[in-house]
Amino acid sequence: SVAGLGAARLAASHYSVITKSSAMFVAGPPVVARLGQSLGKQELGGWQIQTKAGGVDHAVETEEEAFECARKFLSYLPSSVFDLPPTIPCNDDPERADEMLLSAVPRNRKQVYKMRPIIESVVDRGSFFEMGQNFGRSIITGLARLQGRAVLVLAGDPFIYGGSWAADTCQKVVRAVDLAETFHLPVVYLMDCPGFAIGLEAEKAATIRHGVRAMAAVNQSTVPWCTIIIRNSFGVAGVVHQPAGRFSMRYAWPSAYWGSLPLEGGIEAAYRADIDAAEDPKAKLAEIEDRLNKLRSPFRTAEKFWVEEIIDPRKTRSLLCEFARLAEPLRTPGVAKMAIRP
Repeated sequence: SVAGLGAARLAASHYSVITKSSAMFVAGPPVVARLGQSLGKQELGGWQIQTKAGGVDHAVETEEEAFECARKFLSYLPSSVFDLPPTIPCNDDPERADEMLLSAVPRNRKQVYKMRPIIESVVDRGSFFEMGQNFGRSIITGLARLQGRAVLVLAGDPFIYGGSWAADTCQKVVRAVDLAETFHLPVVYLMDCPGFAIGLEAEKAATIRHGVRAMAAVNQSTVPWCTIIIRNSFGVAGVVHQPAGRFSMRYAWPSAYWGSLPLEGGIEAAYRADIDAAEDPKAKLAEIEDRLNKLRSPFRTAEKFWVEEIIDPRKTRSLLCEFARLAEPLRTPGVAKMAIRP
């Protein structure tokens, strides 16, 4: 167990792992008892507390597993920021096309789906190393390889808040993007984000403040990006994947939808005056829905080159491997320069 300065060093690390018998806290149970809180080590700062709070990235059973996790994490990174991440031999065919991707996203937009099998399908087999699984759970972050080349992966998880970014999600994004910027890792973003989290709890958590910090981190990053829009891209959080002067590629699956607001709920907000003024508000709403549904095809936006192409989901791995190859000579070793953020 660690407290005080030891806990600070752990929190300052690029990656942290804790055994389930250990604990981390600012001050231990004897000190906290003076506040009238009688807690054991696990109750105060055990792995369940710290991984959910984002204080620690990963929890394992034994020290041997902890060292193995540390070795795997380091295998994706250069020996220092003055080098580039190593490329390792890869026997996984870059043209591999998994048929399961065709049915990975349900046609019914109200149904959720599992993002992790999609990640595993498009990166080199067995290469995905997830970090921070219990914190900021509407975004999945981790390291992976594409034809042996290390990349950072971001992916929306529709099982959590529909993939919307809560305050803790935004903090997780900042940390992941900064890791990529520090160690010159290209970013792959499998996007399903209906926007920032909304509602009273989201406002109490200052979600928009944390969200703007996440957007600033993304826009300030200089490493190459490739975004695959899997389903949703709406609201302010939905535009963070757009290019900001760096090498950037964007593709969309046929299941992708995007815009300022989704039609479901967005129409009532955008056309409230027209609907309220109509003799038959329900009929007016249905009329507007029908008109806008005819315009929502992703192919209209693709024709304007907002995305490079609408792709067969089975081509995703091939295109990502191509992106990794193109990104390789575009990275510059050295110390990352982080600008001021809100």
